[in-house]
Amino acid sequence: MSNNSTYIKLTEDNFESEVLASSAPVLVDFWAAWCGPCRIVNPLIEALAADFEGIAKVGKLNIDDYGQLALHYNVQAIPTLLFFKDGQVVDRVVGVVTKEVLADKLNTL
Repeated sequence: MSNNSTYIKLTEDNFESEVLASSAPVLVDFWAAWCGPCRIVNPLIEALAADFEGIAKVGKLNIDDYGQLALHYNVQAIPTLLFFKDGQVVDRVVGVVTKEVLADKLNTL
């Protein structure tokens, strides 16, 4: 996908406004460039961001750049996908799963 993908690049500066203060459900992908399974999940994240545009937010957080946030949310392996609703973590997926599994979880929120 090109640079106009609809997922949000999360940072320490925008995490609170984009995730914690969001009225929409948010899926956050904790990843790193060196992580092979993360590269497998990335196209799924981009597709979900497009599919759920206007319904839910989808963001990616590079743990190498923002390790404190990963520690705060007890991310011990990547990829870890956290589902937020009303600023709270309501679900978590660790490892590679199908797009359908992730879409079902977003739909339940």
